[in-house]
Amino acid sequence: MNRDRSIGIAGAGSIGCFVGGMLAAAGRRVTLLARPRLIQEIAAGLRVSSFDGSEQTVSADRLTLSDDPSILHDVQTVLVTVKSADTREMAELVARHAPSDAVVVSLQNGVGNLPVLRDGLPGRKVLGGMVPFNVVALGDGRFHRSTSGDIVIAQDDAGTAAGLSVPGLAISSTANIDGVQWGKLIVNLNNALNALSDIPLRQQLAQRGWRRLLADQMAEGIVAVHAEGIVPVSPTPLPSGWMPPLLRLPDSLFGMLLGRTMKIDPEARSSMWEDLQRGRRTEIDYLQGVIAAIADRRGLDASLSRRVIALIRGAEADGKGSPGLTPEQIRAG
Repeated sequence: MNRDRSIGIAGAGSIGCFVGGMLAAAGRRVTLLARPRLIQEIAAGLRVSSFDGSEQTVSADRLTLSDDPSILHDVQTVLVTVKSADTREMAELVARHAPSDAVVVSLQNGVGNLPVLRDGLPGRKVLGGMVPFNVVALGDGRFHRSTSGDIVIAQDDAGTAAGLSVPGLAISSTANIDGVQWGKLIVNLNNALNALSDIPLRQQLAQRGWRRLLADQMAEGIVAVHAEGIVPVSPTPLPSGWMPPLLRLPDSLFGMLLGRTMKIDPEARSSMWEDLQRGRRTEIDYLQGVIAAIADRRGLDASLSRRVIALIRGAEADGKGSPGLTPEQIRAG
């Protein structure tokens, strides 16, 4: 990878700012295409911190910052980090402004972004990716990684994953990015449950009632994914099929298991919770919505997914943030 050319973050939000900040802290040239509000926020410096206690600050003069997509004109790699609903628009901007030889990598939730990017960027190299960890925007230009896990992107002959990997931000490659993305979607079904709960992830997962609800939601998703002939690859050390029964374990046993497989900050919450708090549209259509769509095609039951979709849409319409529901209230719809 040519270190003289920049790495572009296309649509820098929480994930994009954290990834861009870690790359810049390691000495890489980074270009952030972001909204004016965010550019103003990080004008005093981009702070990236992690659950392991590490923290670094990148001065704004070490970054190329703009809301003008023409700043992508000399990038070697484009990391797409926008919400799924904005993927098509971002593909059009990349097509107009980024060099034709730039590698485009999707670091987005969901499983439908890659086809959209490839459709909008014909003839270009477009790679799928998966970000397993949460990033919380804490304000004042600080972006905090609150859970563990390493980024995975599709394997290619140029070794893009290895070229992007830096200390504190390990990036590996896989020959089965489709399976990895579907595995992440199954885990991400908890995004909406956490958003509806209004409690931190670690506190949520410590309660058996919430874990049983998540287990049922994941089981419903796994049945749908298998009906499509897809074998999901778990983003955690535990296979996707093991997760529902393990989630139903008593609190003490599950607590020991969680501590060995995943690190979660006490105040970590899902990105969908943050969307509700900030009055933004969520990605529910690209998570539970995907499971419901498969169920429609295959004649499967997706009643839990449909209840969660309705509750999230209701919370979006109310504009009051998380409704703070219980597992029982979610099950009742």
